[in-house]
Amino acid sequence: MKVTFLGTGTSLGVPIIGCKCKVCQSKDNKDKRLRSSVFIEIQDKKFIIDTGPDFRIQCLNNNIDRIDAVFITHIHRDHLSGLDDIRPFCYQQKAFIPVYGSKITCERILKDFAYCFGENRYPGVPDITLNEISTQDFFVQGIKVTPILVKHAKMDVTAFRINNFTYITDASFISEESLQKIIGTEYLVVNALRLEPHPSHFTLSQALDLIKKISPKHAYITHVGHGFGFYDEMQKNLPENVTLSYDGLKIEF
Repeated sequence: MKVTFLGTGTSLGVPIIGCKCKVCQSKDNKDKRLRSSVFIEIQDKKFIIDTGPDFRIQCLNNNIDRIDAVFITHIHRDHLSGLDDIRPFCYQQKAFIPVYGSKITCERILKDFAYCFGENRYPGVPDITLNEISTQDFFVQGIKVTPILVKHAKMDVTAFRINNFTYITDASFISEESLQKIIGTEYLVVNALRLEPHPSHFTLSQALDLIKKISPKHAYITHVGHGFGFYDEMQKNLPENVTLSYDGLKIEF
């Protein structure tokens, strides 16, 4: 299994247009983050989690040539608004691409991308097969996927576990029931927006507490805001089994 971090930032990530802070002006590419998304390759299948507004350039940057399925964590624009850009993959693959999300997520997709559905679709629009998921395991071309409910303040967000890999973004609370679905994960990705408290995202210290509780072989911090600080300075202060992820990071296990 191989995972590529397409983006590791937020809409409050870096660089911010017109911002003069030292992080936004950094020459280190690890300090320049697009909106959070990952590309998963497993058993010759290729999956995407989240299609934010940077999705097209992320695919170009990482030479992505096929998508077998898309998983959407929630309806916020920095995770969904690039969904239209799966259309060249539909054209090249000559196939409908399945998209998976919660009931609320599917309802928003049907509303925002209504032109993709219905009887009189314009030629060339994305070919999407929309699949509503709950909290029950489901299979995509033989691959088991476990959806996990987490809270983004009061909003429900879907985390995803595939084998021993779990991806959590935009979370500020995880119930004990959901935590039990994560336990045993060897490779964990979790959001940490900033160092200071935030009403709808984990802070770094909260993310590290969660990592200790789950005890994976290795954990990766994502969905990082520009106020986090310089990559190199933050990384050297993290535990040995925790990596501050960056755009383009590839892991294989």
